[in-house]
Amino acid sequence: MLYKYYLKIRHTKYLKRNMILINTLKNRILILAVLFSLSFNLFADVDGEKIFKQNCTACHTIGGGRLVGPDLSGVTEKREDKWLKSWITNSQDLIASGDADAIAIFEEYNKTAMTPFDFSDEELTAVLAYIANPPVKENITASSDAVFAEQGMSTSTQLMLIALVLIVLVFMLSSVKNSLKESLGQEVETVPETLTIQTKAFFANNMNVLFVVLVVGIISLKVVFDTLMGVGVTTDYRPEQPIAFSHKIHAGDNGIDCNYCHTSARTSKTSGIPSANVCMNCHANITSGTNTGTTEIQKIYDAIGYDPDTRTYIEGYEQKPIKWIRIHNLPDLAYFNHSQHVTVGKIECQECHGPVQEMDVVKQESDLTMGWCINCHKDTEVKMEGNDYYTSLHEKLKEKYAGEKITVDKMGGLECGKCHY
Repeated sequence: MLYKYYLKIRHTKYLKRNMILINTLKNRILILAVLFSLSFNLFADVDGEKIFKQNCTACHTIGGGRLVGPDLSGVTEKREDKWLKSWITNSQDLIASGDADAIAIFEEYNKTAMTPFDFSDEELTAVLAYIANPPVKENITASSDAVFAEQGMSTSTQLMLIALVLIVLVFMLSSVKNSLKESLGQEVETVPETLTIQTKAFFANNMNVLFVVLVVGIISLKVVFDTLMGVGVTTDYRPEQPIAFSHKIHAGDNGIDCNYCHTSARTSKTSGIPSANVCMNCHANITSGTNTGTTEIQKIYDAIGYDPDTRTYIEGYEQKPIKWIRIHNLPDLAYFNHSQHVTVGKIECQECHGPVQEMDVVKQESDLTMGWCINCHKDTEVKMEGNDYYTSLHEKLKEKYAGEKITVDKMGGLECGKCHY
């Protein structure tokens, strides 16, 4: 008799202990479900349409015919995603590997190398999804929404599914708890009652409240910090210009010096936008190109009034400005002088603008933030040869930093007034 009573007490303690463990586990799962539900929107879905329009439309269409590169309609059906991702990331590596398809495309398009793109796997997947399902022109709004919804399956949907699984676990644990209560002869709770009781019990514990506040606070701070740090930072910005001017063809293939078109970079604060007259130094005679034929060059003629057939300027023609879109744009609070860097500092254009000689479509390569400039001033060695105007200053620097590498920061390159007047 005593043994049976002992077993009953022991069984009761075992059940109660399990109920406590289940309650604790359920509380943790519940808070995780809530946090996942609140935070999944913080992870922005990758917009394949936006990436495609910013990076691909200058050379490709989807169903609109061949431009610089091939029409991409149906390409996701002809090629595997793995092959397409490798081609987009670096077509030259794929060609060098001996891939027959890659070599054939390279040969077909006059050995014009495609610009490599440093996209993440998620971005590549989103772009391919957009190419496979482009918006229908007759119903742009509806199809854009559909594409956006399809692209949203990557991050946010996964987090929502995780939250859903956690919520289901809460319900399952509630069911187990009710079964244990029923075996003990206690009153069974409904799911809403259980959630209400457990929520109150969870927030009654100060440590749990502190945990929630810390998590929400950290997420909020991250969102605010990322937002503030991203203000004015337009890395990889590559707008579609009114004329599809290829720096790769001009500066790369033909070896035209940057300063030939951007003449003021050597002598003034700004590098300057070349006038159409500079273009006409060559295109008065070169009336067609290897990639776009006469289409883009004709836009120059339309702007200034030039007849390529008679090779003469049209008298009385009302000229139109070419509305180039500025890519590199520093805030007004920052002072930057091109001549100081190009002529005195002997800095190559590529140091700030990236390998423009390889770009069919120019983009902002560097983030151009204050930290980026400061790091450059700390690492860049002062060019003393050929700068006779600064001879006396250079001699003092050599004496002061004998045997050391003399970088820009050692001659006042980190002083606030140098960039912020």
